Amino acid sequence: MKFTTFNIRTDKNQDGNNSFCYRKPLVLRTIAEQQPDIICFQEVLPHVADWLRENLNGYTTVGCGRNRGCMLGDEQLTVAFRADKYNLVEMNTFWMSPTPYVPGSRFEEQSSCPRVVTEVLLFEKAAEQVVRVLNVHLDHHGAGARRLGLKQALEHIDSHELFPNATTIIAGDFNDEPDSVMFDAFKDHPGYVNVTENVGRTFHGFGKCPDEAGSIQIDYIWVRGNLKCTNVEKWTLEENGVYLSDHYPICVDLEWENK
Repeated sequence: MKFTTFNIRTDKNQDGNNSFCYRKPLVLRTIAEQQPDIICFQEVLPHVADWLRENLNGYTTVGCGRNRGCMLGDEQLTVAFRADKYNLVEMNTFWMSPTPYVPGSRFEEQSSCPRVVTEVLLFEKAAEQVVRVLNVHLDHHGAGARRLGLKQALEHIDSHELFPNATTIIAGDFNDEPDSVMFDAFKDHPGYVNVTENVGRTFHGFGKCPDEAGSIQIDYIWVRGNLKCTNVEKWTLEENGVYLSDHYPICVDLEWENK
């Protein structure tokens, strides 16, 4: 299984030569070359979600916006998976808040931005294995909100009645560095492995924060269960000053154990 987390950057035409309209060809070409099986995208505006759906040939894409009400607009966390390799068993969206199924709800400690989790349960046909994937984007403002959000996501995983012991991947933009106390939440939910440990800087601001300026990792992939990581890489491609995003996507190779 080739698994990628990719903060694609909110497209409001605000980034000059790195605005999304200029990054599209590099994004499509990289995905076509790398052929990841599952991709967790963050910061996906509705028109970008439509673009992914129309242009990621061979992938099924799911997700919904974080705003309240029937429109469910604004950013979403899109999960894309290879339609030839996976069947969708279940898809779920919930809000990081005391009322997770009230659209647009938030923790008191949070910024003005609602935060959602996109969860999919997939059946990998070749391996005959089930995997649960949670795509997360924790709050950029409140450390307390990040801790509560991660705790909520982990508790949610443990509450499942359908395939409760499924191998689980929780991935995305955690908006905090590796030494954050936020990650203590995993101590109460043993078995998770940070397969992106020591990957180095992931946020680079379109090259404005070079690696030598320090190692700021805020994007992660955590795995619990029957998958072993055999390789980790960052997609650091850049062409004439145009990057894939202001984050480096992280891609890992995972192998099923004891099939």
